[in-house]
Amino acid sequence: MFRKMPFILMAIILAVVIFSPLLSQNFQSNLYAVSLSIKSFIVFVLPFVVFGLLFKTAVHFANKASKMILLLLLAVIGSNFISTLCSYYVGSIAYYFDLAIHLPSEANTLGANWQLLFPKWIANDQAMFAGLFFGGLLGWLKPSLARNLALTFEKVVNGILKIILLVIPVFIIGFVVKMNYDQALGNILRNYSIIFALVTVAVFSYITLIYFIANRYQVKPTMISLKNILPAAIAGFGSMSSAAAMPLTILGAEKNSQDKDLACAVVPATVNIHLVGDCFAIPIFAFAVMKSFGFAEPTLFSYVIFAAYFVLAKFSVAAVPGGGILVMLPILENHLGFNAEMLSLITALYILFDPVITCANVLGNGGFAQIIDRLVKGFPERARVDETISQSS
Repeated sequence: MFRKMPFILMAIILAVVIFSPLLSQNFQSNLYAVSLSIKSFIVFVLPFVVFGLLFKTAVHFANKASKMILLLLLAVIGSNFISTLCSYYVGSIAYYFDLAIHLPSEANTLGANWQLLFPKWIANDQAMFAGLFFGGLLGWLKPSLARNLALTFEKVVNGILKIILLVIPVFIIGFVVKMNYDQALGNILRNYSIIFALVTVAVFSYITLIYFIANRYQVKPTMISLKNILPAAIAGFGSMSSAAAMPLTILGAEKNSQDKDLACAVVPATVNIHLVGDCFAIPIFAFAVMKSFGFAEPTLFSYVIFAAYFVLAKFSVAAVPGGGILVMLPILENHLGFNAEMLSLITALYILFDPVITCANVLGNGGFAQIIDRLVKGFPERARVDETISQSS
């Protein structure tokens, strides 16, 4: 179903624009109330989702404590953080576009007739650190028990995420109705095409730079490397799943690597946690949404704090497509001040743009595998120099 979600969302938006004038204000208020209640439920269950996913990740790394795994872990953190930090400067450009929505007065906005509120039982960041701590500790002390718990958590979490994905269209439709009632929807549809273009140019320029560095700043080898990974990128675009495109990613990474076994190990280990597309798209969308709703641009210091939590949350390896934006909702709410309408809008933007984001993630994973191969095996030119020195001596 999720592969059809962008089309479902576009159909929802079109239907709201056409048919909402025929709906009574009371009915629209009820739709908005349902969306607010679903948002409250999502925020309620996400700490458990994040805990379970990070627990599994920590157990996985605790069971494979080696120098190579440590290098891979640090490289993923560094790569995700650098790309998220770069997106701050692109987001600052987006913030200066004319995206401000002229919000109506309080009396002319659509309100909710009712709302089902779930308690906030634990902070999302506490769930993150708890999942990492207990997963790592138990994975080291009781690896068998930790693996069994991780598998149980994974099954429960995947079930929760599948339920959330099923109600996503209902979650979005109420907020689309509200934005249309408040006369903000048309403004958004007109302005966000330029944001999509900005994200596309930024993320694919950054990925090309990764391949350029991996190929020692040579244009022809860079083009060959991109050509080798292109089938995987197309598969990612069509399936909206990095995991589904993984076999082709491995084949492309093998062609680009000196050590084929290393490529076969790096790609599966990082397919769900090294997400260049997400690291660009979500923050840039966040800047655009903040500008649209009249929020102040975050300072670099506050953004770095957000980026730290953002990168940590990327280790919440969700096997269900679309989990990337869902686990970010509490972080956007807590660290950038997003309200319910803003969370709904960025979720809709992410889903609409998901084919391109997944394509970027796949290309980024291929480039990351090639960088790791170069770090471990050495760059080709350096290897030839070492061989020449060895022969001369």
